[in-house]
Amino acid sequence: MANPTSTIAVSATQRTNSRQRVALPARLTWKDQAGAVRFASVVTRDLSDTGAFVECSSSAPLPLFRLVHLQLEPSAVGSAHPLAADRVLAAVWRVEKAPTGAAQGYALRFMLDPAQAPAAAAPRYAVADMAAAC
Repeated sequence: MANPTSTIAVSATQRTNSRQRVALPARLTWKDQAGAVRFASVVTRDLSDTGAFVECSSSAPLPLFRLVHLQLEPSAVGSAHPLAADRVLAAVWRVEKAPTGAAQGYALRFMLDPAQAPAAAAPRYAVADMAAAC
């Protein structure tokens, strides 16, 4: 029987999608409980076909499972990048609380249509020149 307080660690070999380490400016947009549109400037730390991890230096109070839109800043990656042209709907999958003064982290899971799931192992948002933009 599993201990309810134990955590499950996922190794790189258990992942179904590869991640690309990046440091690109982006913007999160969401609606709060009152229906007001909120936004926050974030920095992506890694990116895959199914999600991203972002860090937010402001105190954006995003709860688990909140639906957000993620869009990379076009000036950072150029207009040819898919995330720069379009917003991607995602759910907040994990919240990493940071000590006072540090950036707070959010793991986002993209809300993708299963019929359009990528067949290749390489991230479809990966671009060879993304490393140069860092």
